[in-house]
Amino acid sequence: EALLKAIASGLVEKAEEIVITTEEQENGTTVYHLHVAEDDRAVIGKQGRIAKAIRVVMRAAATRNEQKIVVEID
Repeated sequence: EALLKAIASGLVEKAEEIVITTEEQENGTTVYHLHVAEDDRAVIGKQGRIAKAIRVVMRAAATRNEQKIVVEID
C-alpha cells in the first residue's frame, strides 16, 4: 500500500486527496482501489500506459513477497 501511495503521489497534483482501500478476496488476492482527485484522473487514466505501468510495478513487488494483488483505479 505504501508503494502504491508513493507512486501515485509522484504523479498527481493533489496528493493529499489520494485514498487507497484494500479488499481481500477468497482466493487470497488483495485488491487495491486507488482513488485520486477528479482532476488527476486524466494523468493516471484507467487503462492507459501509466495505469498499466503502476500495475506492473505493484505486481512485481507482490510477486517478490509471494502475494497476489490487483490494482483498480477508480
